[in-house]
Amino acid sequence: MPLSANNAASKAKTLAEALPYIQRFHGKTIVIKYGGNAMTDPALKEGFARDVVLLKVVGMNPVIVHGGGPQIDELLKRVGKKGEFIQGMRVTDAETMDVVEMVLGGQVNKEIVNLINRCGGKAVGLTGKDGGLIRARKMKVRGAPGSDEMVDIGQVGEVESIDPAIVNLLHTEDFIPVIAPVGVGANGESYNINADLVAGKVAEILKAEKLIVLTNTAGVLDKNGNLLTGLTARKVDELFADGTIHGGMLPKIGSALDAVKNGVNTCHIIDGRVEHALLLEILTDEGVGTLIKRR
Repeated sequence: MPLSANNAASKAKTLAEALPYIQRFHGKTIVIKYGGNAMTDPALKEGFARDVVLLKVVGMNPVIVHGGGPQIDELLKRVGKKGEFIQGMRVTDAETMDVVEMVLGGQVNKEIVNLINRCGGKAVGLTGKDGGLIRARKMKVRGAPGSDEMVDIGQVGEVESIDPAIVNLLHTEDFIPVIAPVGVGANGESYNINADLVAGKVAEILKAEKLIVLTNTAGVLDKNGNLLTGLTARKVDELFADGTIHGGMLPKIGSALDAVKNGVNTCHIIDGRVEHALLLEILTDEGVGTLIKRR
């Protein structure tokens, strides 16, 4: 059935709108933190994979860093363990670390790779252990807001260094890297690292044009629940200080802020529940979330 004149004009306008963005970002690296509903809803998963392949086909270099919290929780529940979080970080004993590695490096990573490959892309799955990609050290966090007490949360790490060699090699052959946030310590021990922190550091080291974080919210919200569409690094610092940004958003916005302060051009916090949110944010004038830039 042919399009009506109005629908045809609307679709043509959207397609034409994409051209300057395709030209501007051709050859640029786009780091995408993939998580939330976009990882669990079948239609959104399919849409995400197609979006990533399209970005690659038009000349951009997408790099995916994924989480897997719900899938980890599900397997922990099946083995009789309950997930515990302190300051947005998962408490990770040795048994939990085994589950994290199985879920992130095996189940979730390979599912994303398979989805992208089925849509015509060439994806390769990695963990931070592959090629020494992510070197990590043990992380300790404050027990409570305002407290000076540091709490040991097990095999939870922070990024010590990123070796981009394997990612750069994959780009030369037009592969799409899909990275699970498991790092390796100085003695070969595994560390569970928050995927938002990994995505931010990967974006910094790769000198990415953009860091895009898919979430289960519309973006960064003010205290009245209204979407803040454009923020500078200075304004984000103020939102941290007054408690507007809190809970699970802390590592997301914190890593985004560090990334833009350290050379990434822009960071986008977008609503992963919106179909094709990735394309809408990169290739249209309006976008679908919060844009964070240095100034």
